Amino acid sequence: MTNITVFGTGSFGSALANVLAENGHHVLMWGKNQATIDEINSNHTNISYLKEAQLNSSIKATTDLDQAIKHSDTFIIALPTKAIRDVMGRVNTKLNSKKSFIHVTKGIENESFKRVSEMIEDTIAPEFNGGIGILSGPSHAEEVVIKQPTTVAAASNNSELRQLIQDLFMTDYLRVYTNDDLVGVELGGALKNIIAIASGVVSGMGYGDNAKAALITRGLAEITRLGVKLGADPLTFQGLGGIGDLIVTCTSTHSRNFSLGYKLGKGEQLDDILKDMNMVAEGVYTTQSVYHLAKHQGVEMPITEALYRVLFEKQPVEKELKILMGRNKKAE
Repeated sequence: MTNITVFGTGSFGSALANVLAENGHHVLMWGKNQATIDEINSNHTNISYLKEAQLNSSIKATTDLDQAIKHSDTFIIALPTKAIRDVMGRVNTKLNSKKSFIHVTKGIENESFKRVSEMIEDTIAPEFNGGIGILSGPSHAEEVVIKQPTTVAAASNNSELRQLIQDLFMTDYLRVYTNDDLVGVELGGALKNIIAIASGVVSGMGYGDNAKAALITRGLAEITRLGVKLGADPLTFQGLGGIGDLIVTCTSTHSRNFSLGYKLGKGEQLDDILKDMNMVAEGVYTTQSVYHLAKHQGVEMPITEALYRVLFEKQPVEKELKILMGRNKKAE
């Protein structure tokens, strides 16, 4: 079996570490919070992120970056977008052999507008970069960790790495399809969080299924427009990394982005909501990135623009909804 290091001790990193351990791999998790590391090692739980889920007892955890790097040649990156450059930069200074990088992070970097794979590529020296891929799709950690049926996509420009990801994670409850469109799968995973916040806003305002279905459908249209402009295959957005991930994130209370939007729709302030969250809602930062990226690329994204004004210009949600519904007539 394979030695694997998981960087990040949040909900999804923990759930995937559990999948890998259940598949017989030797898993070491790395994180900064000593209390979380001690809990994983002693109790085989991570209550802050996965409540009472029991993790495989073979999983080990450490705060020692040297140990994490030496443990394996395969790295699973389950970190927030804003932590990628810092942690991978520190990793890069300690590398002496090629490593494979498989990330599960769903975001776009502010200012540079880069996808996570591009951030990793920027940070890791070419001689140590053995390939970059992503595992993405409709996959709430809370369901994966208790072995509920889940299906995801493994994407990379490297065919051998796509196969490795599929082989590592495939189980009788986690089905993995390969996909060669890294750009599309990354963008689908990141941009759906914007629409999920908007979906939560609509639900929080008390609107029903009609409004939510319209939002998801038109949200997919603008995700696809930007994706194609950036080089993605439009068919990718009809798959697990696109519509699949969009549906699950826009309709579930497991989604931290949906939950954040729901509270906004109820009238709570963004700063107060963020203070009460113990996990990162990537959609807030992605909205900021994608709003400016779409302007730069000349791509129309009305839902993203409306949400940006709510989040960053403090515009009332009712006003933005009226603007969306009152846009000029057009063909679908």
